[in-house]
Amino acid sequence: MAGGITDTGELYSPYVGLVYMFNLIVGTGALTMPKAFAMAGWLVSLVLLMFLGFMSYMTTTFVVEAMAAANAQLRWKRMEKRKDDEDEDSSSGVSDSDVLLQDGYERAETRPILSVQRRGSPNIFEITERVEMGQMASMFFNKVGVNLFYFCIIIYLYGDLAIYAAAVPVSLMQVTCSVTGNHSCSVGDGTKYNDTDKCWGPIRRIDAYRLYLAAFTLLLGPFTFFNVQKTKYLQIMTSLMRWIAFILMIILALIRISRGQAEGHPSMAQLSGIRNLFGVCVYSFMCQHSLPSLITPISKKKHVNKLVLLDYILILAFYSLLSFTAIYCFRNDTLMDMYTLNFTNCEIINVAFIRYFLGLFPVFTISTNFPIIAVTLRNNWKTLFHREGGTYPWIVDRIVFPAITLIPPVLVAFCTHDLESLVGITGAYAGNGIQYLIPAFLAYCSRKDTQLVFGSGTVNKHLSPFRHTFWIVFVLIWGFFCFVFVTANIVLSESKL
Repeated sequence: MAGGITDTGELYSPYVGLVYMFNLIVGTGALTMPKAFAMAGWLVSLVLLMFLGFMSYMTTTFVVEAMAAANAQLRWKRMEKRKDDEDEDSSSGVSDSDVLLQDGYERAETRPILSVQRRGSPNIFEITERVEMGQMASMFFNKVGVNLFYFCIIIYLYGDLAIYAAAVPVSLMQVTCSVTGNHSCSVGDGTKYNDTDKCWGPIRRIDAYRLYLAAFTLLLGPFTFFNVQKTKYLQIMTSLMRWIAFILMIILALIRISRGQAEGHPSMAQLSGIRNLFGVCVYSFMCQHSLPSLITPISKKKHVNKLVLLDYILILAFYSLLSFTAIYCFRNDTLMDMYTLNFTNCEIINVAFIRYFLGLFPVFTISTNFPIIAVTLRNNWKTLFHREGGTYPWIVDRIVFPAITLIPPVLVAFCTHDLESLVGITGAYAGNGIQYLIPAFLAYCSRKDTQLVFGSGTVNKHLSPFRHTFWIVFVLIWGFFCFVFVTANIVLSESKL
């Protein structure tokens, strides 16, 4: 859930944290990036990808800074409470020396701030507790700001679920409709199929898609009504499958290019494709909402910003390699919304197992994430309407909240399976808020609160390298510009139709 303080969990090294962050960012969005690259042109795509990667890194450092400020405030409040309790118990003769503390952090928290800072372990701004973004919003924003935060993250999660609900049936439709009939192995051969084309006998492709969507909803939808957790082994399995798939696609594309069988001739720039590319890139760099669970368990956070920068450089290189091999290997008009589907063609790979593995790859990986995202969205709805000390009736808690979580994304997936547009719109609107606007406001408000509580001379040890107010203003202006640009582009596109 986006709100609340949760256990830190088992600590791990900075480099393990780097791998976890890499795995988090490189997800479903990467599968839609090759087509977006092709539609916008390779030069425009590369420049925009690098710029948006830089912007995402900047706002990531803003969130880390806000996490440190939140930890400092929580630590300060506990110290004040303990001080008040000690004052009340002073008549009984209880002193600090009589209290046995088990944890180093607790020992430091019982001392005055100046004492802690003189000893140097730990700093008042040490990130030792996992404070989720919802909790930070409630600490640093007013009531309107908190409600806007939840509205933004709820819209983003709805978009996520709609993308997942469409991606699985699309993959199943493409694979099963291609291996039946006379066009076996022809998913990636450049043939364009309409939704009204036949799939099995009288069943059209769109009918097959909706049948798969219904089955997907019936199988995974009920998990929204219960509590589910991603197990450690399931996470390992999905990560392993994802990396096998990505590496296979890059190698197969490089082999085809090296043999002179490449068909792609991408243009340098096509302005009409920038809107979708922007949304896809924002969606593909999204990690800000999960940073508390990633950064907090890192054992040594002294160089956390440098590790995050290294992660972004590696991710940028990976996205570029995946997209460039794709746009030079395949013609623009043959690139699929889900890049994995380009490898279900017998001419690309004649090993049936690999064809089916890549074609059905989104089915396995996305299906494991759908219930977790759904439960997260349901819990955010509960948090948004929660009143202190109040409880929900059984029917509202167990029926209404799960229903409003599950029904809208399934309806969106029923109406459209245009994954590129779904990813683009989700990234351009809700992603814009989560990746740019919320981190910028968190950094600004946390700095003001830190100065108010600790004084103007106090320095946050995890202060962003982009510490000047100019960068916050720049991010806010950029976020507003992106919103206006995407909206105007959509309106102009619709008016031409």
